Amino acid sequence: MFRLSVVASALDPDWTGRDMKHRRGFKQTETLQETLARFAIEMRERAEALPAGIEREQLLKRARNADTTAHLDDWASSPGLQPPT
Repeated sequence: MFRLSVVASALDPDWTGRDMKHRRGFKQTETLQETLARFAIEMRERAEALPAGIEREQLLKRARNADTTAHLDDWASSPGLQPPT
């Protein structure tokens, strides 16, 4: 239980040890695919504004990682996914 409270308090600074059965109300308004696509576009736009260098490459890498994650999510949620044999 100690670990859970440490993690919860790290994620939510307002966490006071309230009953874990009660969740904060949050309605997801966009899919993971939409979130990842928006993030990738934003990273590419920010990278375009920078000169060639490490920071630009890091932003482009984050965009590629978002694209890869979106493809993995598609694959994992596809109806034809079969367990390994």
